[in-house]
Amino acid sequence: MAAFVSCPNCERSVDAQARYCEYCGVDLAVAAVLEESRVQQSVPVHKGIIAPEILVPRLGDYLLEKGIIRPSDLDRALQYQKEKLDEGEAVLLGRVLIEWGLVEPETIDQVITEQIIELQSALRQYNTQLEQRVQERTRDLQKALEKLAELNQLKANFIANISHELRTPLTHMKGYLDILADDGLGVLNTEQREAITVIRRANSRLERLIEDLIQFSLVSHGELSLNIQAAALNDLAAQAVNGAEQIAQGKGITITTAFAPGATVVNCDSEKILWVMSQLLDNAIKFTSAGGRVEVKTICQADLATVIIADTGIGIPPERLDEIFLPFHQLDSSTTRRYGGTGVGLALCRRIIEAHGSSLKVKSVIGKGSAFMFSMPTTQCSQDD
Repeated sequence: MAAFVSCPNCERSVDAQARYCEYCGVDLAVAAVLEESRVQQSVPVHKGIIAPEILVPRLGDYLLEKGIIRPSDLDRALQYQKEKLDEGEAVLLGRVLIEWGLVEPETIDQVITEQIIELQSALRQYNTQLEQRVQERTRDLQKALEKLAELNQLKANFIANISHELRTPLTHMKGYLDILADDGLGVLNTEQREAITVIRRANSRLERLIEDLIQFSLVSHGELSLNIQAAALNDLAAQAVNGAEQIAQGKGITITTAFAPGATVVNCDSEKILWVMSQLLDNAIKFTSAGGRVEVKTICQADLATVIIADTGIGIPPERLDEIFLPFHQLDSSTTRRYGGTGVGLALCRRIIEAHGSSLKVKSVIGKGSAFMFSMPTTQCSQDD
C-alpha cells in the first residue's frame, strides 16, 4: 500500500516513493532538504523562564496610594530606615511607622494581606499564561517533528531510488574497465594503463559510496537483518586492515595492529561487522594527515571482546561528538569542505552495532586523534595478559 506525504513545495498529497511531485514537478528530495532547513529555523528557541511582568507595589507606595500616610511621613521613615541600616541594624518600614504612631498595627497587617492576595492572583494569572504558552509550544514542536519525519522519509526514498539507478551504469563501467585493464580491447601503453588504474580506483570508491547509501536506505526502512554465526574476530580485523592498506600507503599513513593472542570467537554477522571495521578504518585514514598513524586493536577479557580503531588525526570537538552519528551530517558542511563522504557511514555503523546488542563509543581529543570502539560477547576467548 502506497504511503502519501505532503509535497514540501505545493503541499499537495504525493506518493512518498515518487521522485518528482506530479502537481508542481519539483524534485521532492531537493525540496525536502530546503524545507527541513526552514522548519528547523522556524521552531522558536526557549531561552529560560521569564519573570512575571507584574510588579507588586512596595509597602510604602501602597500606603500612599490608600491615603493612609503622607509623602513626607514616608520620606522621613525611609531616611530613618536607611540610617539604621548604615549603623548595622535592619528595621522594617511597617514597624517604624507603627512606633511613630503614624499607622495602626491592624492597618499594616491588612495592607500586607492585600499585597499577598494581589501577588497570589498575579502568580495564578502568570501560571495560566505560562501553561498556555507551553501547550502552544508543544503543539508547534509536534507539528515540526511530524514535518521533519515526512521530509526524512522523502530523503530516504530518494537515496534508495537514486542509488539503485546509479548501480547499473556503474556496473557497466566496471566491466569495461576490467576488459581494458586486461588488454581485452588492445594492448595499453604505460600512460593508458596508469589512467585506467586511476579510473578503476575512482570507480571502486563510487561503488562503496553507493553501497553505503543502499545499506542505509534498507536500515531506514527497517530491513536490517543479521546472519549471526561464529566468526574469528581477529581474522575480520585483519581483512579490514588489508583492505585499507593501499589507501593508507597512498596517504603516507601507517596502520599498526595489536590483536588479542589466540582465538577470539564471537557470534555476529561477519559481513556487517567487517563492513563496520572497514568504515571506521576508512574514516580514521580520511581524517589523519600524512605521517600519522592508525591502530587497530582487539582485546579479549573474560567473555567480552572489544575492537578499538584509533587514529592520530584532527580529533572531534567534545560538544559535537553526538553529531557525527547523525545521518547526512558533516561537521564541516561548507561548500569547500576538505573531507568527502555521504555522511551516512557512522550512522549506519552505530545501527549495525546496536542491532548486535552493543554500542559504538567514541573518545576524541582535538588535534590528537579519535578512538572508536565496540564490544561483543565471545564464545571463545584467550585471556589478554
